[in-house]
Amino acid sequence: MITLHALKYSRATRVLWLLADLGQPCNRVDYDRTERFRAPEALKQVHPLGKSPVIEDDGEMVAESATILRYLVEKYGDTSHRPAEGTSAYWQHEALLDYVEASFAEVALKAILPAFGGEPVPDEARAALDVHLAYITRLIGDGPLLFGHRAMLADIQMSYILALLERFGLLTGYPVLASYWDALQQQPGYIAATQAAGPMAPPSDTERK
Repeated sequence: MITLHALKYSRATRVLWLLADLGQPCNRVDYDRTERFRAPEALKQVHPLGKSPVIEDDGEMVAESATILRYLVEKYGDTSHRPAEGTSAYWQHEALLDYVEASFAEVALKAILPAFGGEPVPDEARAALDVHLAYITRLIGDGPLLFGHRAMLADIQMSYILALLERFGLLTGYPVLASYWDALQQQPGYIAATQAAGPMAPPSDTERK
């Protein structure tokens, strides 16, 4: 059975979501955040960078959310979370799956972190975020999800950043993205994952003023 090292309020919920969709159990090892909302030192005993999520499977250790999601669909022979191979939609999907952490997350966090600390979002950070939010809005098109009605790996990957943006009021003015986030929260795998491990985004009492 796969072991998932899961930090609270983290990207690990993405992995739980996919496992729920696949009907696969895991041995979940939970880690609480510190008073400063950091990952605990115990995670460095799992991964040198103290990362979460990390999975262990038959002696193999895999980190990075996108890689873990790809690993799991390959391991369990799943073909329902990506468009058909060889199609243009397949490669668009693969690009989006990597885009979330390679491009979008860095920009989003420059707005999220000040908001988390109770500070105004710098104009430059807000403007950069708006460029990406407009881009994702175009990608959704008729929706409700990125590739229609079925949640793909890219949707699962996108969910964590959207959860944080919505939590700090940074999706205001983007009704398509708000609807997209609502649709993601209706997915059975999302519901199962958050019921098991709690919400993706932290509650208000964790904010550092």
